[in-house]
Amino acid sequence: MTRPTWSGTAGDVNWVTDNLDLILELTLVHLRQSAIAIVLGFVLSLPLGWIAWRYRLVRGPVIVLTGLLYTIPSLALLILLPSVVGYSARSEANLVVGLTIYAVAILVRSVADGLDSVDPDVRQAASAVGYGGGRRFWTVDLPLAGPVILAGLRVAAVSTISLATVGILVGVTNLGYLFTNGLQRRIIPEVLAGVLAVVVIALIIDLLLLLAGRAIMPWTRSAGVKSTRRRVLPMRAAA
Repeated sequence: MTRPTWSGTAGDVNWVTDNLDLILELTLVHLRQSAIAIVLGFVLSLPLGWIAWRYRLVRGPVIVLTGLLYTIPSLALLILLPSVVGYSARSEANLVVGLTIYAVAILVRSVADGLDSVDPDVRQAASAVGYGGGRRFWTVDLPLAGPVILAGLRVAAVSTISLATVGILVGVTNLGYLFTNGLQRRIIPEVLAGVLAVVVIALIIDLLLLLAGRAIMPWTRSAGVKSTRRRVLPMRAAA
């Protein structure tokens, strides 16, 4: 992406309206970088989470090691990755790989916990009617583990969108540009526009994931209604 161009002065209260094209361009770039990392993190976490759930001896090490990845400072990770992998620190690939690592750190435990939440009797029933291991995973285990995994995915998505702004510190342009440029030039509306854009993206992606979860897993809605009724009926009885 070429270096963004903007108009207006440091004291221009109309900075946002004068630079809507720039904000929109950076928002789309930021969304693309984040979405790729979220998808890759989810895809990589499924087998890792399954291994952690299936093989109890390695569950602890897998979850601990992947969890420790999240403790690595983001700026340090983006500086170290190019020396290990061999690409430029200023490339989008560097940021996407770093964000994917953080997404995996969150999602592996969610996948393992989700698979743990599936009722063993349901698995036995599926095996009894002839479901093989692979078929049972995709049609029974994964759908029933879906609510827990979705909760972790929503956290990972919001975290990824927020962390992506750090990319500007190593030369990867996205909404983080509005933070650094606005602070350097003391254009407060520019900084606020960047903050608002990141928040809006996070809220939209979180809402889309929630709606997708309800569409793909409609049984969770009926389960929620039943649990609500169970809570309400005793209260009415007591009244």
